[in-house]
Amino acid sequence: MAEQGTKTGKAAKRRAALRRRLVEVRDPLALRSRRGPFDIVGDVHGCLDELLALLEAMGYGVERAGEEFTVTPPQGRTLAFVGDLVDRGPAAPEVLRLLMGMARARTALCVAGNRDMELVRVLRGGGAQVTRGMARTLDQLAAEPESFRDVVCDFLHELPSHLLLDEGRLVIAHAGLKEALQGSSSAVARAFALHGDLTGEKDAAGLPVRRIWAAEYRGKALVVHGHTPVREPMWLNNTVNLDTGCAYGGHLSALRYPERETLSIPAKAIYYPPRRAFAPNSALRRVPK
Repeated sequence: MAEQGTKTGKAAKRRAALRRRLVEVRDPLALRSRRGPFDIVGDVHGCLDELLALLEAMGYGVERAGEEFTVTPPQGRTLAFVGDLVDRGPAAPEVLRLLMGMARARTALCVAGNRDMELVRVLRGGGAQVTRGMARTLDQLAAEPESFRDVVCDFLHELPSHLLLDEGRLVIAHAGLKEALQGSSSAVARAFALHGDLTGEKDAAGLPVRRIWAAEYRGKALVVHGHTPVREPMWLNNTVNLDTGCAYGGHLSALRYPERETLSIPAKAIYYPPRRAFAPNSALRRVPK
């Protein structure tokens, strides 16, 4: 009985340590003092070739030995991702290997995307709906060792909902974030950062309808996000949307900060046909009545 009690106590301590670590990793304010400069990449969705081309265009050195990548950033710069690393594209495991290697080397940051979190739920046996795009990622991961899937699941699960950087002057959130929620670890802030400002309705294509929160944004921090595909990087007030639909045959885009310069690489193919055409940027700048 004493031995059993000792084992139970050790397990409880491990769980407590894990919870503390998750809080530290997920804390959106944990890296507030990091000033960059940063190169922030939009929704990758498993598009490895385009990511490698974008990194090369920004001066990153990439070497590949077998399945592993070694990425050397330009002096002083840090790579950051707005989430949605997986789903739809042809090479999600390779994208994950590249990013996780950079994260271990402390040369890359990433926030959670809604598709990343859906993959975690599926891998853990949750009730997430498996779309065709997610099924493609699952097929790719099925060819990987179980140990790799476990590492991927843990890595994605620990991603923060958003990050405040450069003393609060820069916010990175997958779907964006209103000023009142920036820096918050609440469930409300996480839901907004992952999914945007949802109305609860669906459009004719069966996709969620979102309010254009950025049209009313007046915050001091620059908010860099993705999530809603646009034809080209879209500046609206003090926000920029970098999801230019690479998996749909569009582009993979990045923002160089603090320079506020964008760079886009065209997709090599249409990896996943979109369910609806991208709206012109002008339509996304209007506040619905």
